[in-house]
Amino acid sequence: MPLTDAPTLETDRLILRSPEARDIEPMIAFLLDQERAAGFGAAPNRGEAWRWFALNVGHWHIHGYGYFAIEMKDSGETAGICGIWNPEGWPEPEIGWVAFAPFEGRGIVHEAAQRVRRYAYDDLGFTTLTSNIVPGNERSIALAERLGAWFEREYDNVHMGKERLYRHPGPDMAEGRDDDGSVEAYA
Repeated sequence: MPLTDAPTLETDRLILRSPEARDIEPMIAFLLDQERAAGFGAAPNRGEAWRWFALNVGHWHIHGYGYFAIEMKDSGETAGICGIWNPEGWPEPEIGWVAFAPFEGRGIVHEAAQRVRRYAYDDLGFTTLTSNIVPGNERSIALAERLGAWFEREYDNVHMGKERLYRHPGPDMAEGRDDDGSVEAYA
């Protein structure tokens, strides 16, 4: 049962949907993995991880957007989250992503981020988005750059400390760079 009024978005392999109660355990498992979740905001215990999940549900109700659950079309498994995040203290809305451990390295968050960015521009009317990444999170930096985002500045995140803000191309120049550096329209 959906916990928000989030729309359902699709790609070739993915369904991006509202968070549901069945997503709580995979999200808690991710947040409790101190090493993997360090760049996202690891939780020190189950209670704090559960609160983060509830925060995302509330974020949807306050802003009308938030993190979608990424569901694999072929298996129905929850593979991660991707969406637009802008809680109190953020410099501006950002597109963020997480692939859960069994789904890393398969291009899932790239595919999800492209679809979420299109939703933000085409359906929500956003004109810009950022991705805020802690220094040293090389995989997220590489993904942001693959999506066509560029480093703009460092800032102090109220929860994470020093972060690097990457600016995504706006809807008028919505294109990304593929792994080989060639330009492709976002899909």
